[in-house]
Amino acid sequence: MPTITVADGTEIFYKDWGPKDAQPIVFHHGWPLSSDDWDAQMLYFLGEGFRVIAHDRRGHGRSTQTDTGNDMDTYVADVIELTDHLDLRNAVHIGHSTGGGEAARYVARAKPGRVAKAVLAGAVPPIMVQSDTNPGGTPLAVFDGFRTALAANRAQFYNDVASGPFYGFNLPGAKVIEATVHNWWRQGMAGGAKAHYDCIAVFSETDFTEDLKAIEVPTLVMHGEADQVVPIADAALLSIKLLKRGVLKTYPGYPHGMLTIHADVLNPEILAFIKD
Repeated sequence: MPTITVADGTEIFYKDWGPKDAQPIVFHHGWPLSSDDWDAQMLYFLGEGFRVIAHDRRGHGRSTQTDTGNDMDTYVADVIELTDHLDLRNAVHIGHSTGGGEAARYVARAKPGRVAKAVLAGAVPPIMVQSDTNPGGTPLAVFDGFRTALAANRAQFYNDVASGPFYGFNLPGAKVIEATVHNWWRQGMAGGAKAHYDCIAVFSETDFTEDLKAIEVPTLVMHGEADQVVPIADAALLSIKLLKRGVLKTYPGYPHGMLTIHADVLNPEILAFIKD
């Protein structure tokens, strides 16, 4: 099982598939999931001849269940150590949800030559939580509710998220895919409760405004218009205004977990962006 040990002793699990001389694509997963959430993309892009890499964020999946270092700067420091270890150059970084924030901050800080393009899908930037400077954001009480539910019964909370708003399975006429719900739950429960609890503040309160402004590479911003987890109006529609070379694509009726249940549509669009 491939892992690297980063500066503070945390072990980070990663997958690295495909020809080592091919262009790399690095995937950054959302909360509280793991690299397994990228199965549909890893297999697709591997089949297109790319080298595909995905890691389990600290406290998630098969990485160390840390009780410290659960903050965005440390997450990105871990990615820097991984990309240095693998010596990834001219890479495309694709992030979903919390992973979109991680990808944005990494790309903004990456060494010259490391990154070719970026994709932010259903991503949390610029910042989620409501404040005087972000009046359209999600109220802090919502995230406090997440913390309360996680601490009270994490297993039930994760089942409720996956069977409800994450994939839009709570919407009228939606066809629930039970195996997809189970797979989300499986990934979530593999991680550490403390890291996941801490990460709620990370994904909701981290401000990525300056990161987005600093990104120099072409960046595709993709967002479902029916996203109930990261509402599009306070995310993609604001992020695109901050990016120097941003391209916005929105999808009517698509939920937060669109990369899983609509991979057949979204994967070819990402491929076209990479090849453009």
